[in-house]
Amino acid sequence: MIRKGSRKVAVAFLKLLIYPVKINVKDEEMITKMIHAIIFEYSYAQLYWLTFFYFFALYYGIAPVFNRACIWLASKGMVYKIRKEKATKKQMKMEKVHSLKSIFIFGFSVLPIVYLIRSNSIVLLPDTLLNTLLGILLLTLWNEIHFFVVHRIMHIPFFMKTVHKIHHKSIVPTVYSVFSFHWFEALLLSTVPVTILPFVPFSSIAIFLYPLISILLNYSGHCNYRFGKGNGADWKLFGTRHNAHHSEFKKSYGFASHILDKLSNKISHRWQSKK
Repeated sequence: MIRKGSRKVAVAFLKLLIYPVKINVKDEEMITKMIHAIIFEYSYAQLYWLTFFYFFALYYGIAPVFNRACIWLASKGMVYKIRKEKATKKQMKMEKVHSLKSIFIFGFSVLPIVYLIRSNSIVLLPDTLLNTLLGILLLTLWNEIHFFVVHRIMHIPFFMKTVHKIHHKSIVPTVYSVFSFHWFEALLLSTVPVTILPFVPFSSIAIFLYPLISILLNYSGHCNYRFGKGNGADWKLFGTRHNAHHSEFKKSYGFASHILDKLSNKISHRWQSKK
């Protein structure tokens, strides 16, 4: 029953990704039924491999396309390369190997979520456009906090030497750096949804789409390109900040925003001044 009409479901999902506003009621019902079947009828082994191949497609499918898009935009003077030197083939091979290991870890992230849904500990909202958009926005904000905390922990000397050093082997970051982690760091980063879903309800489509939004932001921070030449509005410095972090190992611990870094610095300065 689940396999019938799988091509139609795939087309409906594709339309959801590209034209979320234009999706019709029939497509929406089809997607909702398929998601319900996946959540409540698939075995945990099936759920693991479905999640594994989802992240596999996001990484190995989108990364080269994103990189080519950056090169084309640079040729039109719309973006600028941050570091002139190129990442070595050895580095990119290393990144792909570690990213594959991370994707194996990410596959497990769906299991506690589905278990909690099946045990009624997580409530899902209706898959409306508003719920989806608000859900993606809230997950993006939560990921910013979650990533900042995990990243600061990773820069504690012990974790830096034994775990986080793998990610920092990408001195010149590339689109293939985004999942290049030690397995333990990958495990911590994969807990973004499960650390908020039991407390805040989301639509299933928002949960499904968030990894796509997340990796696009991740590509933007690792692609070695930026808007402008390093000056101007704060959002233009996103790529610059994270690029510098890879080589300097200091500052810019946030994911896409600089707000938590600024807040952390203010608190640190006030604490130091009271001593």
